[in-house]
Amino acid sequence: VQLQASGGGLAQAGGSLRLSCAVSGRTFSPNAMGWFRQAPGKEREFVAVIRMNSGSVYYTDSVKGRFTISRDNAKNTVDLQMKSLKPEDTAVYYCAAGDGVILSSIYTDRAYDYWGQGTQVTVSS
Repeated sequence: VQLQASGGGLAQAGGSLRLSCAVSGRTFSPNAMGWFRQAPGKEREFVAVIRMNSGSVYYTDSVKGRFTISRDNAKNTVDLQMKSLKPEDTAVYYCAAGDGVILSSIYTDRAYDYWGQGTQVTVSS
C-alpha cells in the first residue's frame, strides 16, 4: 500500500492551497484518512481526519474554519483544502490512512498504518 501526497507549495499569508492524497497498491479500504504536519524543530501533530464510511470530520483547533478535509471513497483519495493560510501553517504535511482506526485514537499518529512521503507547505508573511 502506498500513499501519494501532492499539492504542497508556497503561498502568501491569507492564500490557499489544496493537498491531495491517493492510496494505491493492494486492495485496501481505510476506515479513516487524515493529515498530520511537522514544522521544523517540532513534533508531528494532527491536522484533520475523515472517517471514510460516515464522512465524519475532525480538526485540530488551529485550523477549524480554515481547512476542509474531504474524501472520494470510489477513488480512495482524500483532499485538504487550506484557506486563510498563516505562516504558522508552514510544515511538511503527511497523509495517513488506517483500516482499524478507532475514535478514541483518531488524533494520534500511531493509529494509522500507512503514511505518504510528505509535501512541503510554506506560507510567507
